[in-house]
Amino acid sequence: MTKIHPTAIVEDGAQLGEGVEIGAYAYIGAEVSLGDACVVAHHATIEGYTFMGRENQIFPYAYIGGKTHDLKYKGGKPGLKIGDRNVFREYTTAHLATADGNFTLIGNDNNILAYSHIAHDCVVGDKIVMSSHAALGGHVVVQDHAVIGWGSGAHQFCRIGAYAMLSASSKLVKDLPPFFMADGSPAEVCAINKINMQRNGFGIDEIDIAYSAFKLIYKRRLTRTHAIEELAARDNAGSRVVKMILDFAHSPSERGLA
Repeated sequence: MTKIHPTAIVEDGAQLGEGVEIGAYAYIGAEVSLGDACVVAHHATIEGYTFMGRENQIFPYAYIGGKTHDLKYKGGKPGLKIGDRNVFREYTTAHLATADGNFTLIGNDNNILAYSHIAHDCVVGDKIVMSSHAALGGHVVVQDHAVIGWGSGAHQFCRIGAYAMLSASSKLVKDLPPFFMADGSPAEVCAINKINMQRNGFGIDEIDIAYSAFKLIYKRRLTRTHAIEELAARDNAGSRVVKMILDFAHSPSERGLA
């Protein structure tokens, strides 16, 4: 059964699923759609053309669906689409896209910690962890199971690969491939994200393949092009680890590989 605190404001037109809970002084805009069993805590705000799946948790003072910061905004109806079972902790922000008809996209089972920011037109996958005070610039793509450390930031149009990690207090200005860790300002790839791979069921052989790819790309002093070509020619090029790295490297990029 839906529970709405008497001090909350739910604008006419808002669509609420079954079992939604809205706390004291929360605000839900007229174009918002909340799926079943979402919980919006006291003083949280969800507005704009925002679609949210089921069982999401919005903590106090979070602001979801705010207008883009992009100065190229010309009006229209850009939006935000959020999947299921996400956690947005205190003071987190997630913005609408910029252009009419476009959407910022956030997947499922993500844990977005306090004061973190997801900017306009980002594409965030599933099971991401964003530590407190982390920020994604506009059009950043984050693939599944990535970890973004405390106080770190990703430049506009950067990509962060699956199972990768951007260390705390780092500034990412180029693309971070899958399975690798980057640290520093500007961030440089320094290791593989072994712990994340172990936690997600990758075996010893696959971890060894990731480490070998890391040494090839970042320790052999080859050009990125030559390193990727050699990686593709290896006997283990058909493994899922190498295939994910190659797919990432061959995908369109605005920034180039870190």
